[in-house]
Amino acid sequence: MSILLENITIIPMNGENSLIEKGYIITEGQFIKTIGEGTAPQGSYEKVIDGSDRVVLPGFINTHTHAAMTLLRGYADDLPLMEWLENKVWPLEAKLTAEDVYWGTMLAIVEMIKSGTTTFTDMYFFMDEAARAAEISGMRAVLCRGMVGVGPENELAMLESPALIKKWHGAAGGRIAFRLGPHAPYTCPPDYMARVLQLASELRAGIIIHLAETRVEFDDMMKLYGKTPVAHLEALGVFEHEVLAAHCVHVTPEDIDILKKHSVAVAHNPESNMKLASGIAPVPEMLNAGIPVSLGTDGASSNNNLDMLQEMRSCAFLHKVNSMNPTVIPAYQAMEMATVNGAISLGLGEELGRLKPGMKADMIIMSLKAAHMIPRYDILANIVYSAQASDVETVIIDGQIIMEDRLIKAFDEAEVLTRSQQIAERLVKG
Repeated sequence: MSILLENITIIPMNGENSLIEKGYIITEGQFIKTIGEGTAPQGSYEKVIDGSDRVVLPGFINTHTHAAMTLLRGYADDLPLMEWLENKVWPLEAKLTAEDVYWGTMLAIVEMIKSGTTTFTDMYFFMDEAARAAEISGMRAVLCRGMVGVGPENELAMLESPALIKKWHGAAGGRIAFRLGPHAPYTCPPDYMARVLQLASELRAGIIIHLAETRVEFDDMMKLYGKTPVAHLEALGVFEHEVLAAHCVHVTPEDIDILKKHSVAVAHNPESNMKLASGIAPVPEMLNAGIPVSLGTDGASSNNNLDMLQEMRSCAFLHKVNSMNPTVIPAYQAMEMATVNGAISLGLGEELGRLKPGMKADMIIMSLKAAHMIPRYDILANIVYSAQASDVETVIIDGQIIMEDRLIKAFDEAEVLTRSQQIAERLVKG
């Protein structure tokens, strides 16, 4: 499919001064073919989109979530993390079926598409169904089966993970990728982690893991191993593989040096960390060290939404007030975390995260017409600090129009909402 976007403001994310006030983008198949200023060249295009009073930018990349946990949204709020997990979340999750996970993932996908996310990273179970949802919906996804070494499914996770990688990695025209997902240092003892790392070597697979999320985790690791969670994983050899670490809230300056040394990427989840009172990750320090810190929403049961626009704003505001410095995490850097850094964190920096000829055509078009977007002194700052999910009008993934004028094209949104509500009602009835 060939698409022409014309008369449109372009935020390519190729540097702070790269904005094009009025220009055009031409896509061909999966890729961006041409970007320019002024009037587009004449040609034959399958789709022409008038971008007047609109802006196009790279789709957001959500680098940490548990998509099907949309089904638990609002079920167990205002509790500490471990009480929330052990007494509420895990018992309800035990009731979920494979079909439930499919519809819960589809519900997450509806929400993500309608707020401008084009790629998501997901750790959960019944991941065949999550992959099927990504394939059907047109979303780009990096998935992993959660692996808990101390739980009843520890061996099942060992069997399922390589099978999922062999079946789905590179599927849907390359939109779906799979990694290994050891849950966390405190749920994966050293002997279990060694087996995960052996699998990673055999399959040449990357790793996604929760790391240093809470003070309890930090203190427990120090008591058990005499090391911080980060130093513990380094000693086990985890960082010899490609790693995306979620949270990294409780890290020391020495830990930051370790993460940088091993090129570990970090997924920052400000709203989840705030809601669960996990703490504030030293994101400015990690960014200053050259660590690619991206943004994730975490699951909808601990956020409680999957809106990356909101996550950008929360990230910027949180670190400004925490440092008592209004210049920390300026608007461009916040958007960079949601786009460029997200792509780098997933090993896709040469394909996604920017608008540039030869890169994948993953783009969102946002309206500039709403009252909260006017005046337009700084359009990028307006997006980070003022925009709402409802401003996202069109979503293009892999060169295909997934949503146009806020209408999702690939599947029936109403059916997803109805099925998800029915599942939630069944879960709480026992």
